[in-house]
Amino acid sequence: MDRKIKVIVVDDSALMRKIISDMINEQEDMEVVAIARNGEELLKKLEVITPDVITLDIEMPILDGISTLKVLKEKKIASKIIMLSSLTKDGAEITMDCLALGAFDFVCKPSGAISLDIDTVKDDLIKKIRNEKRTIKSISIRNKTNLNFMERLRKKETNHKDINAVVIGASTGGPKALYSVITGLPKNLGVPIFVVQHMPVGFTKAFAERLDRGSNLKVVEAEDRMRIEENVVYVARAGYHMEVEGNYIRLTDTSPVCGVKPAVDKLFISASKVYGSKLLSVVLTGMGKDGANGTIEVKNRGGYTMAEDESTCIIYGMPKAAFETNKVDEVLPLHYVSSRITKVVRGVD
Repeated sequence: MDRKIKVIVVDDSALMRKIISDMINEQEDMEVVAIARNGEELLKKLEVITPDVITLDIEMPILDGISTLKVLKEKKIASKIIMLSSLTKDGAEITMDCLALGAFDFVCKPSGAISLDIDTVKDDLIKKIRNEKRTIKSISIRNKTNLNFMERLRKKETNHKDINAVVIGASTGGPKALYSVITGLPKNLGVPIFVVQHMPVGFTKAFAERLDRGSNLKVVEAEDRMRIEENVVYVARAGYHMEVEGNYIRLTDTSPVCGVKPAVDKLFISASKVYGSKLLSVVLTGMGKDGANGTIEVKNRGGYTMAEDESTCIIYGMPKAAFETNKVDEVLPLHYVSSRITKVVRGVD
């Protein structure tokens, strides 16, 4: 049996520490090895304990979550950090800051700092802690195999010279990956870009605003019946599927696909019906298989398809599922994605 995932729980509320610790200790494959009331206490405990995961509350006295995260980054602490965030506008914006500073993921406290109903997000928290183990195994495999991505790069139709739209999907690790991709694109790309990032309700607006501040392109959170324009990035609103319908965006409140809403598949499939062979799709880091069926549909209609290489993925789930459909034209590391999108859209090999 694999060793248990070691977790430190950091929260200024004794009740929250107890509830979260109990959730974790109920799992056979993980254990809470320490608790802390604030960032300062955590730093002292890290002098003698090396956890795999730290659950870190954002709102704490003495040393809050984001200040703690900055110190952890400076000290190059290798533990994966999962932030616990409130569902307020400020909470969403600070959470985006935390992800930019290197937090692995985040979980929402459903009703504020003291969330007596936090058990409603138990499955989400446990799943994200387990993601840490998958990440370690994936990194180990990458280091052992030392794959050269050029050996895995498949170019079936790189002479595509007529792309009219780009669709991108991501999940775990996606905010940072998407920031890298979107901010690396030129302002005159000449096509619209549609993005689905799996996020809780209330967080996609803050995410779109952060992308907009750092990008050459205009970035907005999509609205229903919004007219599609060139050189604009449309981020799907959490809680709704984003679909393309003619020259407009449709937000639909139908059932989740692959357990998520918005779903990458919904976007890819609807866009492929509108743009056909003139569509470019990209699947980035994330857990699960959302985007695989959409990749099949894009390719079957003559579009061009990409997936992120395992070597740069936080979680090699969605890109792997897309790759295994045998419908992916290019597999490439994250740092090449922006330039390849630009070249394929402009018809340059």
